[in-house]
Amino acid sequence: MSKQNTTSTRAAATGAGTASAGRPTKWVSFVGSGPGDPGLLTVRAVELLREAEVVVTEVPDHQALVRSVLGLAAPLEDEVEAELPGPLFVDGGFGEDGQPLTHAARAKVVVKHAKSGKRVVRLMAGDPFLYASGPEEALACTKAEVGFEIVPGVSSVSAVPAYAGIPLTTKNHREVAVVSCGDAKIDWASYATHPTLVLLSAVGAIGQVAAELVAAGRPGDTPVSMTRTGTLTTQETIVSTLDDIAADAHAAGMTPPAVTVVGPVVDLRQTLSWFETKPLFGWRVLVPRTKEQAGGLSARLRGYGATPEEVPTISVEPPRNPLQMDKAVRGLVEGRYEWIAFTSVNAVRAVREKFEEYGLDARAFSGLKIAAVGDKTAAALGDWGLNADLVPSGEQSARGLLEDWPPYDDLLDPINRVFLPRADIATETLVAGLVELGWEVDDVTAYRTVRAAPPPAPVREAIKSGKFDAVVFTSSSTVRNLVGIAGKPHTSTIIGVIGPATAKTAEEHGLRVDVMASEPSVEELVDALADFGGARRTALLDQGQPVTKPSDRRPATRRKASSK
Repeated sequence: MSKQNTTSTRAAATGAGTASAGRPTKWVSFVGSGPGDPGLLTVRAVELLREAEVVVTEVPDHQALVRSVLGLAAPLEDEVEAELPGPLFVDGGFGEDGQPLTHAARAKVVVKHAKSGKRVVRLMAGDPFLYASGPEEALACTKAEVGFEIVPGVSSVSAVPAYAGIPLTTKNHREVAVVSCGDAKIDWASYATHPTLVLLSAVGAIGQVAAELVAAGRPGDTPVSMTRTGTLTTQETIVSTLDDIAADAHAAGMTPPAVTVVGPVVDLRQTLSWFETKPLFGWRVLVPRTKEQAGGLSARLRGYGATPEEVPTISVEPPRNPLQMDKAVRGLVEGRYEWIAFTSVNAVRAVREKFEEYGLDARAFSGLKIAAVGDKTAAALGDWGLNADLVPSGEQSARGLLEDWPPYDDLLDPINRVFLPRADIATETLVAGLVELGWEVDDVTAYRTVRAAPPPAPVREAIKSGKFDAVVFTSSSTVRNLVGIAGKPHTSTIIGVIGPATAKTAEEHGLRVDVMASEPSVEELVDALADFGGARRTALLDQGQPVTKPSDRRPATRRKASSK
């Protein structure tokens, strides 16, 4: 260890000259981002990104990756980046003049920000110490007396073939050689006997590489695979041979970044392909919800290989007249209610915000019985430190809540009043049912739902022109609002709905429903869409046709509706 790094480490251990406990004032975390899939980031990488004040990126996709991990919305065209939440992003790929930065110039950028005393993450593609400039930049930090740590990342060398269903080693093939084809001169004869080769940066030179390997003694029918944008839902793999790979790669329009594998292990892709065969692989799915509301739904779609894109159709705002809500909260604190019933996560958020406004906390609910319309609302209460006393045992809806709600008993219930904070457009089902059970209800508007602003023009155009493969509607209001702010989805777009009421609204707006959840939950809705996608894929294969996405075709009429 150098003298400089020893000094930095000692400062970290003693806390002297640190910006926070255990972190020297001048410090850089070199973090491997992996090959692209945010799910492949290490736990340590995510922790550092959450704490980062400055992120020096390497490729254009890095900013979107970090925003995805941190749950931050993408910046709009007219937004100033410095005013957005999250870290400051510094382009480590190109300088202010638009020219690519050299290793030395990039190292100067990293050191400059580290010396500012801010928490700096140098985000690097793949692994910082494998076919990357991490060693050179770390040496520059040492020279400048800047401390650093290395957080390894999943390398594309192994990850991309794995996502293509190609194992680099088997019990019969134990040796792997990795070759960067960007090097000036390579003696391909020395690789003629290696069972498995992994070639990096080989797309442009694949014809010459293949020819030299054949000239060195490898058979022309040796299997070859080439995978571009590996681990992402845009991943594409072609399988060929040394004789034909150049022509096949050109015909397929293969472009960097791509990883090429040469050897018999490529043949295993036929049975081990798992990523590109997911039922919704590559589908662009429109989710008419905010990013906060769509978390679980979007994650489930990604699990099936889709790329979800959230488009908010409603905006949640405070009630026009807050006096009713103020009076109800005061009544809650004074013990006016026996029950409080939450019918949505937004209702929980509205009451919590009102509590914070008054300087109250969850202790004010002491002695009060709490009902939640479903598991997600109960989870939102749990985040607040509250446990729901009543959650429907069956259908998670107002009707299901009423089925389990106890009737008022003047001997057992000291108070006969229920506080019901909800949206301004909520139905009267719950109020009427509670009154019928003998309860008095304070039906209070806790928040208003208004139509969101139209999405950006490119999104509106994509919706109307069929560039989305599917859209999933989780309520009737999402149908009405999406059509209102963006227009009707193209006839080629698969329409999925959460239940019969939403299906009816979709049909009233001229949409043909293809998929309906068997139960009213977002999980069932996504599963039903995946079943549809899987069946569609199987049918195409059985007919001997290539597997396409709905956006690849423009049928004149919609296919008949199907359900899970």
